[in-house]
Amino acid sequence: MSKPKGSLKEVLLTSTKLGFTSFGGPIAHLAYFKDEYVDRKKWLDDKTYADIIALCQFLPGPASSQVGIAIGMLRAGLLGGIVSWLGFTLPSILVLVIFALMYQSFDLTDAGFIQSLKIVAAAVVLHALIGLGKKLTPDSPRIIIALAAAFIMLIYPSAWVQILIILAAGLVGAKLFHKAANTKAEPFPVTFSKKAGAAALAVLAGLLAFLPLLARSTENALIQMFDTFFRVGSLVFGGGHVVLPMLEREVVPTGWLDASEFLAGYGMAQAVPGPLFTFASYIGTMIHGVSGAVVATIGIFLPSFLFLIAALPFLNELRKKAKFQGVLMGVNASVVGILLAAFYDPVITSSIQSNADFALAVILFSCLYFFKVPAWAIVLIGVGAGFLINLI
Repeated sequence: MSKPKGSLKEVLLTSTKLGFTSFGGPIAHLAYFKDEYVDRKKWLDDKTYADIIALCQFLPGPASSQVGIAIGMLRAGLLGGIVSWLGFTLPSILVLVIFALMYQSFDLTDAGFIQSLKIVAAAVVLHALIGLGKKLTPDSPRIIIALAAAFIMLIYPSAWVQILIILAAGLVGAKLFHKAANTKAEPFPVTFSKKAGAAALAVLAGLLAFLPLLARSTENALIQMFDTFFRVGSLVFGGGHVVLPMLEREVVPTGWLDASEFLAGYGMAQAVPGPLFTFASYIGTMIHGVSGAVVATIGIFLPSFLFLIAALPFLNELRKKAKFQGVLMGVNASVVGILLAAFYDPVITSSIQSNADFALAVILFSCLYFFKVPAWAIVLIGVGAGFLINLI
């Protein structure tokens, strides 16, 4: 265990700068982090940074946010992780909360740009699906896992089925991929003990067991929301785009949001910097105002802190376990299938309503895929094009 090397102030200032400027999604976030934390600030070297990325790719939750949290923890201890998260996420949280309040106050349900945002969501999800597919399903066995996951999710669309798919894919991965896993890893120091890691894991397991019981025994909407978002934050593998189907299964069938409200917020989330998981802040605001935003945001991000506190002290041991890496290879393949199912329902079924919508979606996807236009610019193009289509 090592002592923190930096101050909370420097972590806050640096992460806030990134929070205002990190457009483009998780892959872009990691590039911004490397430029700032590794190349400019030299808080850690390239190898340590790569090890942190590898760990966070394997954990449930928002990978880029977890990388930032982990760097904050290594730089300034546990509080450094909290401060790093605040700086990186607060700008997008504020924008999405304001958007949700405006959506409700001005009855934007039938506004033309809302349909454009849903089309933007379709283009962005397809782009994410192709990118994840290339990375996470590079061979036939993993493609089969992904297709099976998509088929099952389309036939039996529920959150619990998704959990079972992830567990089954992990078991298959342990059997099929453990020989292909890379178990060579250099150790690096962390700022807290394995006892703290064990305690964090116990808290995580306790909350996962206790919160559903508490939610069922009360009619308090905030407790029910916290249970929902904590569970989603604990079980979503694959980052921000994969949170879409799981959140949709939780909030649309229950009547908390309708599909149009859900996709409008998802489209808006593409236009802001920072992690896509702050989409939870929008949903929380739509359900229960600002207090709902606070509960939803804390609920969906808290598991990331607990996972990192639990995993970082054991990182060296975990990354040497071939079966552990095999499990994660299987889980990651199932993520592609889950996203494929979500791309059809609710994304396509709720966003593409005419030939013009389909044509605009193709144009936006082409801008993303072939011309590398950033996601925030895609939102502006989509809204502007949608406005012109409505005038014709």
